[in-house]
Amino acid sequence: MRIVVIGATGHIGTFLVPRLVRAGHDVVTISRGTSTPYADAPEWQRVEQVVADREQEDRDGTFGERIVGLGADAVVDLVCFTRSSAEALVRALRGTGTHLVHCGSIWRAGVSHVLPITEDNATAPFGEYGTQKDAIARMLTAETADGGLATTSIHPGHISGPGWTPIGPLGNLDTAVITRLSGGETVHVPGLGAETMAHVHADDVAQAFQLAVEHRDRAVGEDFFITAPTALTARGYAHLVASWFGQEARLESVPWDRFRETTAPEHAGASWEHLSRSQVFSIEKPRRVLGYEPAWTAEATVLDAVRWLVEHGEVEVAGPLVV
Repeated sequence: MRIVVIGATGHIGTFLVPRLVRAGHDVVTISRGTSTPYADAPEWQRVEQVVADREQEDRDGTFGERIVGLGADAVVDLVCFTRSSAEALVRALRGTGTHLVHCGSIWRAGVSHVLPITEDNATAPFGEYGTQKDAIARMLTAETADGGLATTSIHPGHISGPGWTPIGPLGNLDTAVITRLSGGETVHVPGLGAETMAHVHADDVAQAFQLAVEHRDRAVGEDFFITAPTALTARGYAHLVASWFGQEARLESVPWDRFRETTAPEHAGASWEHLSRSQVFSIEKPRRVLGYEPAWTAEATVLDAVRWLVEHGEVEVAGPLVV
């Protein structure tokens, strides 16, 4: 197939583009040209690379026509964040026979009421990001159900992998927690520490997008949550990180008010956003419908990311990894 990947040099595209090329597809990548993939691969030499500013072209009303002009069998949209942007692309692609595969987010689901969360029992989202992702997904489902454009929505968890900082044990991107755990220092954990996070390796997310493209007949009109087969609690994650450095985690549960007093506002806010949702997702549907089979557990996923940070000097640690 001829496949266009929008936002191709980010977390997912870094792994998806080489996958598609190895599978024999003709791949066209769309990016602003300001960044390179997180991991190099020879397959990037075999793709057609197009530089475009999606935000500006959306404002100009030209982005959709640019994509139509590429004559794709499938379009993978990894960087759509508003319903208006999604609607503009759908209008342009309608009637072309193209399959649009949209990247959503597990944050289209709100706080957990029943675990695991499925595509059918998720609660209503909150916050601008999750609300927009949910609105896009619902619009795409209705579009396909009404006989319009063929669409699929993939909703990844907290994407992790080599090349960037993963969501850490406290639900934020502050690597100081890794530093403290590596040295056996006490770490303050907000709430009970039983709150959960839903990590997923970027290559497993790429696997899901590849499956959706290659199994169009099964994927059209569907939504899929994509995470690792396991999920980590805050305290379990902390114990895991400490063990990688030969340490025992020393944890102290503290009220959220106290945590906020001693934590930078941006990190405290991120912690609340992640841990208050306390999400664990079922991957039964993508397994059954698409044949999705994650290669990475949540534990292995975050270790892969932390190992990269340590090896590249991106985090200060008290000693070497022992795993």
